[in-house]
Amino acid sequence: MKLIKLIAFAGVMAISLNVLAEGGGDRTFEKMLSANTQAMEQYAASQGKPAPVVKDYEYGMKLDVVKVVSVVRPQVACAVVPTAMTYEDSKGQLNTIKYTVAGDCRRQGG
Repeated sequence: MKLIKLIAFAGVMAISLNVLAEGGGDRTFEKMLSANTQAMEQYAASQGKPAPVVKDYEYGMKLDVVKVVSVVRPQVACAVVPTAMTYEDSKGQLNTIKYTVAGDCRRQGG
């Protein structure tokens, strides 16, 4: 069971790094989200749970986070960028939410 989790995590990270190298803003995020969705479907199947449905976060939404399973890393950008998190709630169900955060703004040179 731990081997399946490790393989799924390694796959998500490898795909995420590859996609980040391509650049392209929203297109990059959509590729990363797609890769994460596939990995979370495999993870859910290995846990005997239904795959999570991606929902957009809305201000004031109550989140019941017991365990964070996966986070799509924010892009390196000096702007607000999309990201996503998959988590397990207190009922044991997997949930994925999309939301925005301040990008990872690193100055080059400087």
